[in-house]
Amino acid sequence: MTTIPVTTTPKSLIGPIGGKRVRGAALAAALLCLPALGLTSLTGPAAAAPVPEEMVGRSAAKLQGLDKITARTSTFTIAVGETKALGSLRITLRACKENPPIEPPETAAFLEVIENKPGEQAEPVFSGWMFASSPALSAMEHPIYDVWVLSCEGD
Repeated sequence: MTTIPVTTTPKSLIGPIGGKRVRGAALAAALLCLPALGLTSLTGPAAAAPVPEEMVGRSAAKLQGLDKITARTSTFTIAVGETKALGSLRITLRACKENPPIEPPETAAFLEVIENKPGEQAEPVFSGWMFASSPALSAMEHPIYDVWVLSCEGD
């Protein structure tokens, strides 16, 4: 078992009430564990775990989108290299991979999501791997829409 050296609490984490700020201390403890877990940073949208090379590439992915305003979901299939619209979002699938049948089921898709607002310049919203079994691991953060991977399809 790896031991992590414990240091004193930084002054920025000490709050005025009782000298403790539990959330800040918990966050600091979690960040101290990153090197022990093999993670060096959690910055940017593509900071999720890498996709293993032994995964099998597929030609399409089945995605689901949620409009948080209307509570409507839509399920659609998108081919690798294709771009589909979901409201003001433009979703491009760059790759879809899944584990071979002898491995535990897992699907991963590399998505690039750009938002096109009328009268404004297109803005990147997400770029990275999304995992079907753990949608929160690398989730797209958007105030109106959610997008997640359901499965890979094709050869």
